[in-house]
Amino acid sequence: MEKRVLDAMKKAGKPIRPGDIAKLIGEESKEVSKVISGLKKKGKVISPKRCYYSLGEE
Repeated sequence: MEKRVLDAMKKAGKPIRPGDIAKLIGEESKEVSKVISGLKKKGKVISPKRCYYSLGEE
């Protein structure tokens, strides 16, 4: 699931909302938000502005 979320973010190429990611990968928005929260703790995802997420610096 993490990989699918990261791939969707990479494809978007810009900050994206969890709901939009959920639509892209066909998952529940709530589940995507949980995954993003975990990725954020690991430093793989950043939030450039409120409610939008993008890939962290790799």
